[in-house]
Amino acid sequence: MSDVIVGRTRGGAEWIPEYVTALDGSKCIGCGRCYKVCPRDVFELIDRTDVVDDDFYDEDDEMKVMSVKDALDCIGCKSCARVCPKQCHTHEALPG
Repeated sequence: MSDVIVGRTRGGAEWIPEYVTALDGSKCIGCGRCYKVCPRDVFELIDRTDVVDDDFYDEDDEMKVMSVKDALDCIGCKSCARVCPKQCHTHEALPG
């Protein structure tokens, strides 16, 4: 018996959920699209200087970026990846 979780659409088609595992803060522009579309409050807006270790950004940089706040609450829908203009999200299915 496999441990892979298989979802089913209303029409009966099967799909395998892929859960968010990371978000690349160096690519993120802080647009908030993933935050807005996520049904489970998985993301949070934080200061860019907290996630990007780069001399290009100084301590006075007030830019915000998204971060994964609660990956364990992700349902694997990948809505965040579909709306992200910078392809910041990494997803994986649960091992089978």
